Amino acid sequence: MLTDTHCHLYYDEIKKDLSRVLDDAEKLGVDRFICVGTNVQKSRECLEIANTHKKIYASAGIHPHDAKDTSKDYLDQIFNLLKSDKMIAVGEIGLDYYRNISEPEIQNRVFREQMGLAQLIKKPVIFHNRDADTDVLKVLLDFPDVIGVAHCFSSNLEIAKTFLDIGYYISFAGNLTFKNSHLPEVAKELPLDRILVETDCPYLSPVPYRGKPNEPGRTRFVAEKLADIHNVSLDVITIKTSENATTLFNLPS
Repeated sequence: MLTDTHCHLYYDEIKKDLSRVLDDAEKLGVDRFICVGTNVQKSRECLEIANTHKKIYASAGIHPHDAKDTSKDYLDQIFNLLKSDKMIAVGEIGLDYYRNISEPEIQNRVFREQMGLAQLIKKPVIFHNRDADTDVLKVLLDFPDVIGVAHCFSSNLEIAKTFLDIGYYISFAGNLTFKNSHLPEVAKELPLDRILVETDCPYLSPVPYRGKPNEPGRTRFVAEKLADIHNVSLDVITIKTSENATTLFNLPS
């Protein structure tokens, strides 16, 4: 069964119908999920959801969009959430220079503070990177003991290989399936033992559901596209990507 390594299950349209959403996911071959927080409150909601479902895990972190709204004690709050056994990563953290909802200086400070926390507690990170390759890499290189995943990868092959070289995994989402996407050419050159799959739901629904609210079960369509790119069976992608998730996030086998 597949692992959706990045989903936001606390959005109302998913949370209010979660039993149906999870049942549909299982029918599509997806039965393990990481609910990713974007601020303190959403991270807390992720943990609440994870605590009520055996195969849902959670992460806690401040998204770059939310960096401008952090309280003085936000890092302590994230740290306390991460004490739970169901909390498996620091994230979603990173930089977003496309929207710049938070000032770049603030984004960088909050990103670095959370990387420091990950280093302290020895947990992997889930990072967001949009139009910020150079600055993201600078931060990652300053914390060589931290590993993690480049979530919803959208950069070029050179950046992907650089992330791999410093110990990170690459995760592909629905945009891998989009017409005219450059990502299949990137994915084709990457080793399967360093790739993850995700939905980033409710965003980025893959073909054939592009433009509609996304759900965790649609991880399958990302995995099918990856199988096609690598000319292997869906079973191979399922086994490899779920093994990778188990290894990176120290999940039960």
